[in-house]
Amino acid sequence: MSNSNNQSNDFGAFLAGFVIGGLVGAAVALILAPRSGSEIRSQLMERGEEFRTRAQEYGGEYISSTRSRIQEMGGDVKDRVRVVLDEGKKRATDLEERLTSANSGTDEEPADASS
Repeated sequence: MSNSNNQSNDFGAFLAGFVIGGLVGAAVALILAPRSGSEIRSQLMERGEEFRTRAQEYGGEYISSTRSRIQEMGGDVKDRVRVVLDEGKKRATDLEERLTSANSGTDEEPADASS
């Protein structure tokens, strides 16, 4: 659970850094660029669109990889539960057989239930 929170925090920190870096870069471009205001605004709009597209692509990849990891973990959990259930069924069947044998009046003693 904490791993998932870490990954969310890492993605949030990355996204915040990405946005802040974009804003700082835009400010520096405004200060240093020898262009007219309309050229600068046009260029900033283009770069803003590029940043948005990149952020959407990265976010989509992040979501996709997270989904596949969750599915893998779900499969692992299912396998582990299946093993535990199978073992429980086996022990229940063994115990039932021992109890049936003990109740039927035979001289057999039931084996240790912990084995």
